[in-house]
Amino acid sequence: MRLHREGEGGSADDRDVISLTPVALVVFPRTNFDVKRVGFRTRLFVILALFAVLPSVVLTLIYGRTLTRILETVSGGAAWERAGATGASVVRLLRTKPLSEAERALVDAHALELNQSLTKSAQLRQLAREAPPVIVFFALLGLLFIVLIASRIAGHLSRQLSRPLQELVGWTEQIARGEPVPAGPSRRGAPEFEMLRQRMRRMAREISQGRARALEAERLGAFRETARQVAHELKNPLTPIRFAVERLKRDAAPDLRETVEVLAIESARLEAMAKSFAQFGRLPEGPPSDIELGDMVRYSATATVPPRVSLSLQIEEGLPLLRGHHDALARALSNVLINAVDACRENGAIAVRVGRTVLAGADAIEIVVRDTGCGIPEEQLARIWEPYVTHKAGGTGLGLAIARQTITAHHGEVAAASAVGSGTEIRFVLPVSASTHGEAIGAAVHE
Repeated sequence: MRLHREGEGGSADDRDVISLTPVALVVFPRTNFDVKRVGFRTRLFVILALFAVLPSVVLTLIYGRTLTRILETVSGGAAWERAGATGASVVRLLRTKPLSEAERALVDAHALELNQSLTKSAQLRQLAREAPPVIVFFALLGLLFIVLIASRIAGHLSRQLSRPLQELVGWTEQIARGEPVPAGPSRRGAPEFEMLRQRMRRMAREISQGRARALEAERLGAFRETARQVAHELKNPLTPIRFAVERLKRDAAPDLRETVEVLAIESARLEAMAKSFAQFGRLPEGPPSDIELGDMVRYSATATVPPRVSLSLQIEEGLPLLRGHHDALARALSNVLINAVDACRENGAIAVRVGRTVLAGADAIEIVVRDTGCGIPEEQLARIWEPYVTHKAGGTGLGLAIARQTITAHHGEVAAASAVGSGTEIRFVLPVSASTHGEAIGAAVHE
């Protein structure tokens, strides 16, 4: 017999050939079976079923073989045949001898007992011959019952394990595509899967918020770069224009003074616009310092709100120092107060409140500015923080954008609430001074 393999040395057909010379030629096609193509639930079902069925099969075989051997041993067929043959010979010999009536009765009783024992031995041998098929039948019946129970249990366990896992795998694909994961009540099953669902929901929310923050940062970065370029382009011609306007004021004829005044007003407006663009184009500058927020709010409010508008200040005593940039925060608050004054027009009122609060589980300080102005429509409220969005004549739309940028640079949060005809409330929340915040602000400035 000779075995050799073809197809390994560059044969054209992709097959394994086993040649049994000279009798037969058997060809086995090469198969590429990928276990991963089988579903997880199917693989799990097969594994669980095999764990139950294989030991049952082995135990059934051992049980059947052992019971058959025991019956063969108990029947003792060969030993009884030998005992019967020798016993019959002894009985025949004794009957040829002259015996008394008592001795002959004793020999007959022994012969009868010997025949009964041989009959029982024959019955046991018959049972030993006929029992194995019955044992196999009942063993197979028990094995079938065990297989049925094992398959039901394996199917139940595979469903309980595969369904949550397939659901969570689908959630990962939704998270990767930026889609929200389903929200709903707790489901039946192991509590660990429900805990995993809750954590994946939280992770999905955090990833979504991170993506939104990244997009917002990229968008604001583009706005800041545009603002810097616009400020630069405006500042270059403004200096000679301002000098020219001042000269015209001195030398212009009386009939041109009104025209010159218009040029002066518009150049001043362009200068203010360039200043706003420049402020929006950069983050707070310089190293952070400890700020007495109550004093800063009191000074900015009294300096910004005119006497015609009623102003009330409510500043909590004993506020902790805040780590940040004084000028940038004061400018952000002034921008909010200027908008509040413009909204109040005549005989309005502005209330400013400063107090303790909590931000992300840590101590923080909130600044709340509320006016009694005309209010902002709900559809416009969400866009008030965006750059270049304004509803004031001659406005640049950068005041609240600069305020939000400043608060965000200090790791704070902004919020707004308004109702048409009732006024608007702007809320700043700033974390209390900490070295980590100061270092983060400084890193943001230098980027």
